[in-house]
Amino acid sequence: MKIKKYKRILSTNLLAKRLRRPEPWLIIVAESQKKGYGRKGNTWFSPKGGLYFSVVLPKSKIEDLQILTILSAFIIAKVIKEEFGLEPFIKLPNDVWLRGKKIAGVLTENVVGKEVRFSVMGIGLNTNIEKFPKELEDRATSLKIELGREVENEEILKKIVAGLKEVLRAISE
Repeated sequence: MKIKKYKRILSTNLLAKRLRRPEPWLIIVAESQKKGYGRKGNTWFSPKGGLYFSVVLPKSKIEDLQILTILSAFIIAKVIKEEFGLEPFIKLPNDVWLRGKKIAGVLTENVVGKEVRFSVMGIGLNTNIEKFPKELEDRATSLKIELGREVENEEILKKIVAGLKEVLRAISE
């Protein structure tokens, strides 16, 4: 698993999509994003402390990016439940909620030339964020807020990517 780490960039998905020939499973991680985004161009609040990453996906038999997105939301929810004993809720097609507030989002995009060159999955997970801006307080939460302690971003990243690999391998057989 090759990981490229950055302090602060515009967006992990934007950076991944600009790569010429990225190898499958390349992971781009940012400590913070200036212009993190989700579906329909919605902004994703990405301060230092959260887990923001994009994964270059291998070619798969799944043509429907929405299915991949839903599967990754399931994996994120599973990691949150198994690792922290919390009960997340998947709000289709791409969000994970906890106690009535959004904690994670997934955006899968194709990079297209004459055909689909590769797909990139971006994940934003509110991990160690202590406070949200006033306009997000009622709609967003983090693992730190819910647990009252910090969590290990790198461990969570490894578990999510391992889950993605497992699911893609199972469906591609």
